[in-house]
Amino acid sequence: MKLNEIRDNKGARQSRVRVGRGIGSGLGKTAGRGQKGAKSRSGVSIAGFEGGQMPLHMRLPKRGFNNIFARDYAEVNIGALQKAIDAGKLDIKGTLDHDALKAAGLARGGKDGVRLLGKGELKAKLALNVAGVSKGAREAVEKAGGSIELIERKDPAELAAAKKGKVREARLADRAAAAKA
Repeated sequence: MKLNEIRDNKGARQSRVRVGRGIGSGLGKTAGRGQKGAKSRSGVSIAGFEGGQMPLHMRLPKRGFNNIFARDYAEVNIGALQKAIDAGKLDIKGTLDHDALKAAGLARGGKDGVRLLGKGELKAKLALNVAGVSKGAREAVEKAGGSIELIERKDPAELAAAKKGKVREARLADRAAAAKA
């Protein structure tokens, strides 16, 4: 066998079917789409459309509850912290916060911060600044000689009420100024 004799196996490379290229091709004229109707036209085939009747996904009952006030925490176990420290990914000098844990690859996501969980064992003395901590994790960190500072997060409902109150106060102030003028 020579380099100029090397070829793919028979049938390994197959050119795509070019539809609508004349009668002789076998897929000319309507190009295998049949006649008329939405599916014969280009760019139309609505997902879930069932010919005008109520689609299946709309007929099925919806269950459960989607809490719009739910918090999104990146959960980090103390065992993972110790593993990262042993691997040299985490510098224990200074305070460890969400950004430091994210840089070490421990905290993924968590737009509301980090919640520390107690799975695993911790030997290093750490100063942590997190949004939440479990009872077991707090005990483990304090046993190792570390400290935990919690970030105060306001409830979204409270924030909305406070904003509403400020808007109301501003309107009253505007009315009082207009009455004096």
